Amino acid sequence: MNIVLHEPEIPANTGNIGRTCVAVGAALHLIRPLGFDIDDKAVKRAGMDYWPFLNVNYYDSFEDFIEKANPRQLILATTKASQSYTQVKYDPDAYIMFGKESAGLPSEIRNLYPESCVRIPMIGSDCARSLNLANSAAIILYEALRQNNFTNISYIKHQARGNSPRAFLGRFCHETP
Repeated sequence: MNIVLHEPEIPANTGNIGRTCVAVGAALHLIRPLGFDIDDKAVKRAGMDYWPFLNVNYYDSFEDFIEKANPRQLILATTKASQSYTQVKYDPDAYIMFGKESAGLPSEIRNLYPESCVRIPMIGSDCARSLNLANSAAIILYEALRQNNFTNISYIKHQARGNSPRAFLGRFCHETP
């Protein structure tokens, strides 16, 4: 599984999403410009000691991401979608993209993949326009993993008994340059 953040603005959200990615073996893809320095203390604090184990990739633009990652299935999370995130069949290597916290995904990107846009259902209200980015990413990522029978996660959980998280993660993850 893959989580893609298009121009994220809040370092703590990116750190929390990175931590979730490590916990489930997903890769994180960050499309620039970022609204913060990746070495920001807030990113590291939210990612805690999991950050060195994160499989993170950087791209200079959406076009650069498409060219280099070449996603077979790209799902776009947006409040503008008509279908729920539960109505999609997620491939095991799906790329789930989220937009910046202040504006979401640009219409230019949404219009390229209208059938791939999904939303998290919420009450229609001016006071609840969207959920926190890190929460939204976790909700949709876990649905994609559920549909794929939590492949690799059950194995990891079973093997983890009696080991410290750091020692255990070290067997499955490697530090990225």
